[in-house]
Formats: sequence, C-alpha cells, structure tokens
Amino acid sequence: MKPLQLFALAVLAAAAPVAARSPEAGAANYKSASPLAPAPALNAAAPDGLPDLSQLAPDADPDVLALGLSAMQCAQAHGTGSDAHRLAVIDYSRSSLTPRLWVFDLAQHKLLYKELVAHGQGSGGDLPNRFSNEDGTHASSLGLFFTRDTYQGKNGYSLRMDGLETGFNDAAMSRAIVMHGAPYVSAEAGKKIGRLGRSWGCPAVRTAMARPIIDVMKDGQFVFSYYPEQAWLTRSSLAQCAMARLHGMPHASPDKAVVTR
Repeated sequence: MKPLQLFALAVLAAAAPVAARSPEAGAANYKSASPLAPAPALNAAAPDGLPDLSQLAPDADPDVLALGLSAMQCAQAHGTGSDAHRLAVIDYSRSSLTPRLWVFDLAQHKLLYKELVAHGQGSGGDLPNRFSNEDGTHASSLGLFFTRDTYQGKNGYSLRMDGLETGFNDAAMSRAIVMHGAPYVSAEAGKKIGRLGRSWGCPAVRTAMARPIIDVMKDGQFVFSYYPEQAWLTRSSLAQCAMARLHGMPHASPDKAVVTR
C-alpha cells in the first residue's frame, strides 16, 4: 500500500474518536495548531455518478477535485445547497503564480473558469502554509463554503461566503471573508516579487474576472478551499465525510459541521 493511501486510512481511522467528542470539546480542539501532512491518496473517480472533474481540468490534482466534490455531496446530503450545481475548487498547495482556482458547472459538465487566486497575508508567501478561522489573523481558511449574496464594498463587487466547518471556516461571515477582485492579482506583477499580492484572508481574483466568476457562483453554490493540513483533514466532520465517501467507508455524520444561516 502506498504511503499516501496509508495516510488517508489513518485520517479515516481518526474520525471515530473525534466524532465521539462533545461538540464543545471538538470546537476547542479545532483551533489548536497542527503539523502539516501529505495530501491523502483518494479514489479520484467522481462519487455517486457525478462528473469526473479531472477530465474537465486535467492540470488540477484529481484527488483535490474529488475531495471537493465529495464534500459538496456531504453538505447536500444534510440539507445545505441541495439545488446547487456549481463548485469552485481552490488548491492552496500550489504556487500563487499558478492558476489554482477552478469553477465547474456540474449540471452542464463544463469547466467555466481557471484562474489565479490570492490568499491571505497571514497564510504565508508564495506557497501558503498557515490557515486560521480567527479574526485579525488575515489568514485564509480551509474547507467548504456556501455562497450567499453580493454587495458593493471597498473591494468592489464582492460575494459573501458562509463557512460550513465548525472551528475551521465558520467565522467567515463575521471576518468578512468574501470573494472579490483585486489589482494585486496579476501574474506579471507577481513574477517581479515572486508571488501574487495578498488579501486579508479573502480569495481575491483578477479584477477583470471578479464579476463573471461571482455572478455564476452567487446565491447558493459551493467553494472548496484545500491544503493538506492535518488538523483540518482529521478533525473536520465534512473532510472526514468526504474521504469516507470516496473510500466507500462508514463515516461520522457532518451534522455538527454543516450550518445554514
């Protein structure tokens, strides 16, 4: 068995003791610092007959796409976004100078956009390695988000995102973690300094692409932000549910993680 497969099984095995904790204890543990871990090896085939996203985005990591799609399914199975048909996947394990945002229309089986996306100042340089749910950190958050309405703010046309994972991204609304355009998201400017400009934790895109991407993602779609952080992979109910789905194994219910406001 490959080392990454062993790690994935270890993550799933860790689900049982985590699920047995009280919600209060779990939320406290979610906020603790954690070491990083390799990306789990998954069955990248699309779960439950949904499209194989790797066919639409062959340059993306198929395991990350499969995990995002499976997390979306877990949320839908527990009553969040049952009518959603669009999914944006962000792979923060990639350089900020590389397109790492993919926007899919699952109903039409299409890749709509492949774009650059910035991460937060508190998450690191070109390759982020720190993530937080805490206000004031200016760091990006991991996990599955449910999109809400749009508004005109200091960064122009912006999209509110509701974090669905307790302790990992559920402070997104209060932190004003939104999708918006930014002039510092520029490949040309980024090459001069070795990275894109950075946000205060928001997934910022090129100014010219903000409106078209936001318009297809607003009002009840999903955004999945990935990085192989061990605490999130082993303690998030949605991440555990998603990996269990891909492996065809029993899993803890994500009820405590999925919120609808």
